[in-house]
Amino acid sequence: MAHVDAVRLQFRLSFSSFSATLSSPPSNTAKTLFSPLAYSSAPPPATALAFSPRKHLLSFKVCATVAETGQPKWWEKNAPNMIDIHSTQEFLSAMSQAGDKLVIVEFYGTWCASCRALYPKLCRTAEEHPEILFLKVNFDENKPMCKRLNVKVLPYFHFYRGAEGQLESFSCSLAKFQKIKDAIGTHNTARCSIGPPVNIGDLLTEPSSVTKDRSAESV
Repeated sequence: MAHVDAVRLQFRLSFSSFSATLSSPPSNTAKTLFSPLAYSSAPPPATALAFSPRKHLLSFKVCATVAETGQPKWWEKNAPNMIDIHSTQEFLSAMSQAGDKLVIVEFYGTWCASCRALYPKLCRTAEEHPEILFLKVNFDENKPMCKRLNVKVLPYFHFYRGAEGQLESFSCSLAKFQKIKDAIGTHNTARCSIGPPVNIGDLLTEPSSVTKDRSAESV
């Protein structure tokens, strides 16, 4: 009987202690644990989203896109013996410094599909012939000069050598690339010439009349 009374007394003391705990103000920890927000389906705060894998993946994609735009355009991938011409003066200077070298001038447009298709093969040809100087003339950047040289179709090629001046000129596409190889075989022979290139002196003078602006056609 004494044992039963002791158990009852212990139960009353435990219940009184639990009641006192419930009646006292809850701590911050208790508020967090028993707060309805802790069990709600509301989205996580913005600070949590800042470290989500999805955002990191998005950042990676943006960085990858920026890196891709930094790659050179197709017309900017030159062989060592290829020079980009941006003005008439640059063209005349390059021709004067070429000496007795065979000079092949390519007139192209960045928008020209035929120019783009032919260009990789032209670069390989330039690498195979380091003794030849290749000049690249962007039609849109040098329209007055191209018109004086009678360039109306793209891609278009001029062959020059020293005082002999212009040796040959023709339009060419990838399907007819053999024309360029044949012209190289014909004109790329050892020879000596003295004096500046001829047939380009008219580039130093202004045209007597201004012609209507026309865009070149693609082959």
